[in-house]
Amino acid sequence: MSTKAHRSTSPHAPQTAGRVLVESLRLHGVDRVYCVPGESYLEVLDALYDAADYIELIVAKHEGGAANMAEADGKMTGRPGICMVTRGPGATHASIGIHTAQQDSTPLIVFVGQIARDQMGREAFQEVDYCAMFGKLAKWVVEVTDASRMAEIVARAFHTATSGRPGPVVVSLPEDMLTQTTHQLAFASTPLEPRAPTPAAMQRIAALLASAQRPLVVVGGSGWTQEASSDLARFAAAWSLPVACAFRRQDVLDNRHPQYVGHMSLGMNAALKELIQDADVILALGTRLGDVSTDSYTLLEVPVPRQKLIHVHVDSAEIGRVYRPTIGLNADTAPTLEALAGLAPPQSVGWSDWAGNARKAHERFSQLPERPAEVRGVDLGRAIQHASAQLPDDTLVTNGAGNYSVWLHRFYTYRNVRTELATTCGAMGYGVPAAVAAALRHRDREVLCVAGDGCFLMYPQELATAAEHGLRLIVLVVNNGMYGTIRMHQEKHYPGRVSGTRLAGPDYVGLARALGAAHAEQVLDTDQFPAAFARARAAGGFALLELVTDPKQITPTMRLD
Repeated sequence: MSTKAHRSTSPHAPQTAGRVLVESLRLHGVDRVYCVPGESYLEVLDALYDAADYIELIVAKHEGGAANMAEADGKMTGRPGICMVTRGPGATHASIGIHTAQQDSTPLIVFVGQIARDQMGREAFQEVDYCAMFGKLAKWVVEVTDASRMAEIVARAFHTATSGRPGPVVVSLPEDMLTQTTHQLAFASTPLEPRAPTPAAMQRIAALLASAQRPLVVVGGSGWTQEASSDLARFAAAWSLPVACAFRRQDVLDNRHPQYVGHMSLGMNAALKELIQDADVILALGTRLGDVSTDSYTLLEVPVPRQKLIHVHVDSAEIGRVYRPTIGLNADTAPTLEALAGLAPPQSVGWSDWAGNARKAHERFSQLPERPAEVRGVDLGRAIQHASAQLPDDTLVTNGAGNYSVWLHRFYTYRNVRTELATTCGAMGYGVPAAVAAALRHRDREVLCVAGDGCFLMYPQELATAAEHGLRLIVLVVNNGMYGTIRMHQEKHYPGRVSGTRLAGPDYVGLARALGAAHAEQVLDTDQFPAAFARARAAGGFALLELVTDPKQITPTMRLD
């Protein structure tokens, strides 16, 4: 127990709104808060001092890093990640995490310090109207103007962040309100029971699937559990159904499973695109069927697909939003899969060859292409395959945005659910903060961050946070000296006119050591990688390997020249 002197928190005595907030966090099971401190919420920081025995306060080096950490924590736990930032610049920096949580359907609550109530509307120091700023970006934005409503609003924030399609909530905290006292003490929201499908709906789905000749299951969305993944595997095996994972949801099904046929991501297998277009029945579970997974909405026709579509989603607003389904089912993914796994498959199916050929096409796609003789530097595909083979099944893998991720998603084999921490909104810089959150949440597991040089330079300072907390993780910095994705598009549309895409980075090894790395080294050749990777794994703290790659090799199969 802590030896700190505690303020009185008698249940019969009034408490400040700041203390009601912290007690509300405790009652909702919060054990970690990510923040950058600010004078606008000092009362909350003081209450967290007394709560240190059960809520760990992690101080990031940038509000964007703190918000990304909290969002990653929400991905891993299924509970709202908690971020606290100060007014104005703190909130604008943290907006990246709010956007990520919104597009990735991740539960997140961002508490933002605010100016005093009697100064509002005068453009006071760092004043921002958060309802206007975040109104279209978050599920709910609210300002607590009355201390007596703190408990009510925090409970509603938790309910909103986790109910239906999960997402972000922003709560603005005027600094003078936080120090006011109230007799309305904290309480927890009531969790909703999962929405289960009716037997009649399941019979309709079973009948439509049984009538298919070329069925396909597409899975995605957030909140997957190991039980749901296991039910998916049992259902797919019993019905001999091919299963494709939506963009950056590859960990939903063990990639070694015979029914897994690939990921609908950037750099998608051409054979998988053909499979989607040729399917006659598609069962979409949990996924919104977004633009990346559908190749800019071209693999299924808008608004009425040629394929008969069964769309299962927890949010009724997502069903029919883009595609009109044959069957629309508003239900949670987990109970739906439990019901699907209990369905008796047809006595014989006519699509076994269809599913088997799809799996073979995925296996061919997962093999390393022949390396052109002119390629220099580290072969990223071989490095990723080596790391995948060496790391345990429960390794947490993080990445942000960039062409380097095409190698990761193509050549890394995800084996366990909730091991892929990557943004579907395509935000650069996510990998390092997410790795810090992963290493904090699971100190007994290995963590691998893969980041391009541009992606890494967004939040390299958060490695100091890793060092501060003695975290064990590995960062692979893929250094090709440019913003590769933008350069690729630039060469397609404006060939030979390089503008704004060159990247002059620092001494990455020196930077890592300055930030507290247990090990750091530069890798110039593929043959050097296995030994370097072994040294990084054995380092005991955070390690960084700078992989110098050929800038002309812009994707696994495409060169700039």
